[in-house]
Amino acid sequence: MRTQPPPGRSGCSPAGLGPLPALPRGRPSRAERGGSGGAERRSRPAALPRREVSALPARPRPEAAEEGAPVRLCGSAVPREEGWSLSSARLVLACGAVCAGRSRMPLSVPLLLRPPLHRVRALGRPPVRALMNLRELVSALNDFASPALAESWDNVGLLVEPSPPHTVNTLFLTNDLTEEVMEEAVQRKADLVLSYHPPIFAPLKRITWKTWKERLVVRALENRIGIYSPHTAYDAIPHGVNNWLTKGLGTCTSVPLHPSPAPSSPAEGTHRVEFCADAEHLDAVLSKIKDIPEISCLTTLPARVEGEEQTRVSLNCSQKALLEVVALLSQNSLLYHKTEILLLQKPLLPHTGMGRLCTLSEPVSLSDIIERVKGHLQLPHVRVAVGAGRTLESPLKKVALCAGSGSSVLKGTEADLYLTGEMSHHDVLDAVANGISVILCEHSNTERGFLSELRDALAIHLQNKINIIVAEKDRDPLQVA
Repeated sequence: MRTQPPPGRSGCSPAGLGPLPALPRGRPSRAERGGSGGAERRSRPAALPRREVSALPARPRPEAAEEGAPVRLCGSAVPREEGWSLSSARLVLACGAVCAGRSRMPLSVPLLLRPPLHRVRALGRPPVRALMNLRELVSALNDFASPALAESWDNVGLLVEPSPPHTVNTLFLTNDLTEEVMEEAVQRKADLVLSYHPPIFAPLKRITWKTWKERLVVRALENRIGIYSPHTAYDAIPHGVNNWLTKGLGTCTSVPLHPSPAPSSPAEGTHRVEFCADAEHLDAVLSKIKDIPEISCLTTLPARVEGEEQTRVSLNCSQKALLEVVALLSQNSLLYHKTEILLLQKPLLPHTGMGRLCTLSEPVSLSDIIERVKGHLQLPHVRVAVGAGRTLESPLKKVALCAGSGSSVLKGTEADLYLTGEMSHHDVLDAVANGISVILCEHSNTERGFLSELRDALAIHLQNKINIIVAEKDRDPLQVA
């Protein structure tokens, strides 16, 4: 349906359709009435009654006016993308003239669009993003991958914090935070650096200009840049580094080599102790138990034992408190022989944990797997050790992998192939002797490619509130000469 222009103004159709007929406006001029006052009568179409304008046949819409085609403003194309929202099809331009085909109209003339234009974004101007408070952002990052999933020896979370309040507009992703990468972060106006490897691992006794890691902290604080590191928490999560590495093998199913327990569970303590006591001993035992630290969930319930009315006592305790509870109960043989001790284990999280054991959908030769891995990691070379009794054409069905340094994670796993960044010389010898081939890609080469996938995942998780960019200077320090 054609949109009718308001009375008293000339309409302009989409580019290439030509001007719409003008509606009658006021009293006709002498030239229009056929008078003799004009030197030359201007040729123009006869005015139609208003009721007939809407009945004009619709002309085919040219390609330039199709959905998503650019609107031309003074010869410049403005793409129709996500941006400003318009409430109607009448777009009044605030500056310059509007070009529709070859017709040129003055400032502030309505441009009639068919179909209505819903969104326009200025050429070269990115969408407006909201800022995030640093603590709000850190909380969101912790929700994306809980630091509790990281290994106990690791140093994860917010490592460097500028004085609050600190707002974040740009999140800068890198695998290793070197001095060169830090300078890039400064130049690109980063507010928070997410470094997969923690730049602060061993404790720092001073912050000076003497060592490169101390200088990183100095530069970060000078430029009000925070530093956050997830490391092994990203190794464990289902959508993390190891899961990304499995995609280089082809179609397969995978399970964690070492599943992660739930970070928290309703049960408190490591053990549960249950025993029955008669009325004669109950009060004295309970009084002494309550004096033992690290005791929780102490409950009593009536029970009948061998026809006698007794009380069943249940409590949770830590490993240290368990020794004191057992020592107390062992003083009374009747209580001790009626005691049960249960080990409280946290439930395992599905698809979460260190390493992955992958079962290929169909057997693949070692040489084919090598090419797949090189393509996925975009590497010209990898290091390969062929298992005893195997060849490059030997079929593989099970692959155990771990991003980074995988010796401790992979050791003892039954598989046809170990895939990781680096392993010690003797661990490689052990694997080969057991008929397991090994592919080594260098440590960070098995991790860095994940950053592009992480950028997209975090953009969704953070609802596009901030800019997320990936370091360009970040690279593995080892090269093949």
